Amino acid sequence: MTGRQVNVYLQEKTYNALFQLVGPRKISHYINQALEERLEQEKSKIQDEFQQKLIRGYQAMAENKKLQKELAIWDETLTDGDKQDE
Repeated sequence: MTGRQVNVYLQEKTYNALFQLVGPRKISHYINQALEERLEQEKSKIQDEFQQKLIRGYQAMAENKKLQKELAIWDETLTDGDKQDE
């Protein structure tokens, strides 16, 4: 496995608890695994928030009566133009 070496500062209490939990020579693997899980959670959260923004935007457009009228006019204009080409 390739990777990068980094220095991370842990409080003594945190390090001791981690050392007791995973043992020697397994701390890096444990931290890497925990970070991967956290990164996936954050990525999923960002995607969910973006999707919710899109949904709210589409709902706002659907509720906008003025925009609906304008889109209907454009739709009629474009549809009439297609009929004239035939």
